[in-house]
Amino acid sequence: MKIRLVIIIVLLSIICDIYSQQINSINKLFEEFNSIDSPGVVAVLVQNGEIKHLNGYGNANLEYEIPITSKTIFHIGSVSKQFTAFAILLLENQGKLSLDDFIGKYLNDLPKFKNKIKIRHLLHHTSGLRELEKLQQIAGITSADQIESSFLYKLIKNQNDLNFEPGEELEYTNTNYFLLAKIVEYISGEKFRDWTKENIFLPLGMNNSQFYDDCSEIVKNRAYAYGDWDGELYKGILSYSYVGPTSVLTTGEDMCKWLINFSEIQLGNEAIIKKMLSATDTLNSGEHVDYGYGFGISNYKGLNIALHSGHDANYRAGVIYFPEHKTGIALLGNYYSISPYKYGFDMADIVLKDFIQEKKEEDLEPMKNEEVENYLLPYSQLIEFEGNYVSEELGVQYDLNITNDTLRASYWRNEEVLLTPADEDHFEGNQYWFNNIRFIRDDNNIIIGFKLSSGNVRNLIFTKV
Repeated sequence: MKIRLVIIIVLLSIICDIYSQQINSINKLFEEFNSIDSPGVVAVLVQNGEIKHLNGYGNANLEYEIPITSKTIFHIGSVSKQFTAFAILLLENQGKLSLDDFIGKYLNDLPKFKNKIKIRHLLHHTSGLRELEKLQQIAGITSADQIESSFLYKLIKNQNDLNFEPGEELEYTNTNYFLLAKIVEYISGEKFRDWTKENIFLPLGMNNSQFYDDCSEIVKNRAYAYGDWDGELYKGILSYSYVGPTSVLTTGEDMCKWLINFSEIQLGNEAIIKKMLSATDTLNSGEHVDYGYGFGISNYKGLNIALHSGHDANYRAGVIYFPEHKTGIALLGNYYSISPYKYGFDMADIVLKDFIQEKKEEDLEPMKNEEVENYLLPYSQLIEFEGNYVSEELGVQYDLNITNDTLRASYWRNEEVLLTPADEDHFEGNQYWFNNIRFIRDDNNIIIGFKLSSGNVRNLIFTKV
């Protein structure tokens, strides 16, 4: 009996020593933020239904030198999408919707494509809808403006076309999750903020979490967010007053409860959690996509993972979950230079080192720099592209004029765009939201407009006045 007791004591001592070493190693990852002059992060680790690490590093407010703690509130950007997906799956489980329902069943004021797009297309980013944040940038709406839900819904309702037919491609757009929140509101008859509070946050004991739908509202214990420019810190402006794809405010403590629910289920059921952490969908071609229900589904060093990051107004956040090991990691930060995935995977390397498979680096051929010949146009040809061009969808007009032999696009609410010829009737812009335009000609070879494409906004038509 005494021998057995001694063995148990020794084993417990070894376990405690290993755990202490892991915590010390995790703390070292964040040493650089241990300064009164630095913003920082709260790091969360849960395993097998227990909190293994929960600690804050750096300051929540540099003006008043308030330290980050487990109770500090952060805006988590696109990490919010997993809560929106969870809301949809709860309603599906209750029989109040089907993932194969066309969105026009709930949002009948949308354009003609409302009966092409299914709820599952929104969940997996295969709808073809244009990116609402890119549209608002083209329309001259920036972070200096308070961005209201009603305004964004008008942008979506004014879309005349899709980037592609639903189910043909995967293209990440915030528009998808914005509309999912609208569907929840239609079915429940409540504001999305209120429904999620009553049906997700409070049941899980996440009492300091909410979908924040009014950026002017005062929230106690919230961290300010910071970026840096030429070595100087500046404060970010949070102007979002819309929910679904973003805008969850939460704490490290509350994120522990969310992650623990994936292994010790209090809300939802096993089928819902399995979907959240591993299920994806297929394209019309049968090809599998790697985006599931508010999570990217991937693999890290031989381990299956569900993960998502987020950033808005210099806030940074990330969640990584390892289903087979019931291990969840979350990073909530108020400094744009923080990489949640870097620190998250560094933490995983520490706590799951006995399970990860280190990959050998393969010899890679050096990339060859190929010189691209400039496509030059003389002034006599460039002048035909001048004019005023209007987008009916956005209700904005861009004026194209030549200055110093360069075609420029200007709109009073945006920065001027320099347009460089790339090919016949094809120009490239120097702004990320206005970087590819192709001019349209009529049967008489007269320019009548152009199509603007920029990442997840394709072929937005501007007509020449």
